[in-house]
Amino acid sequence: MAIPERQVPAVHHRRIGDITVTTVSDGYLDGSMAVIQNIPEAEAAQMLRDAYRPVPRRTAVNCFLIRSGGRTALIDTGCGNHMAPTGGKLFENLAAVGVSPAEVDTVLLTHMHPDHSNGLADAGGTPFFPNAELVMHEAEHAFWHDDAAMAKADEMSRERNFRAGRSQVAPYRARTRLHRGGEVFPGVTAMPFPGHTPGHTGYMLASGTDSLLIWGDIIHVPEIQIPRPEVTMAFDIDPAQAAATRRRVFDMVARDGQAVAGMHMHFPGFLHLVRRGEEYVMLHDGWYPAM
Repeated sequence: MAIPERQVPAVHHRRIGDITVTTVSDGYLDGSMAVIQNIPEAEAAQMLRDAYRPVPRRTAVNCFLIRSGGRTALIDTGCGNHMAPTGGKLFENLAAVGVSPAEVDTVLLTHMHPDHSNGLADAGGTPFFPNAELVMHEAEHAFWHDDAAMAKADEMSRERNFRAGRSQVAPYRARTRLHRGGEVFPGVTAMPFPGHTPGHTGYMLASGTDSLLIWGDIIHVPEIQIPRPEVTMAFDIDPAQAAATRRRVFDMVARDGQAVAGMHMHFPGFLHLVRRGEEYVMLHDGWYPAM
């Protein structure tokens, strides 16, 4: 009998009232512990070991397919083929769902970091989603197209974030819609969560009595940032604002019992937060064969 060498396709469906949301894994990225800030590196590493997680950090990359009102949207597009061989799995997993990129009529970006927007177009500038409107917060688009902001960045950020982001969104120039929040797709409301980037956005899905908040990059390393929300990342544009936004969102979802999904939560990415004393605790939602 052949020994398996890879997992089955990493997709997971969930119903939110009349909306179907599907987590589509783009894979994962292994990265340096040095980017985890406002905590000693040795302490951060020990927190991961105590949770039986890899050291250095391993970060899941999730995208979310939304089918609502007879339409199809995708929240974020993953790493493309620009980052690491462990990422860029979005398209093979979309194929496993039976969805062609041409069927996606809307791409909603949480923000323009490369692990979220590099799957928009190929190196030649051909869009992977030929029929999709690109939707993002107006502050996000403005920041990454600001030459003064780019001049202040280091060369790696200028190349990987500013130039790469601009090249990825350029093929959608004629069909880009910018927002300041509010409903952006049937049953989907954009919620600005600034700090990680100026236009960083979460998306609230609501239908009937059900709802799900897809909160983007509120956290990157759950075993560290949930118990220690003051911990920031080197790629937070405004670390203080990112930490304040994280606390605000944590308070909201814990108070309301709000179901949450995240781009960097362990697949399939669904969880609840509860507050116990002064700390937050992550409760992973279970996997069920019925949607």
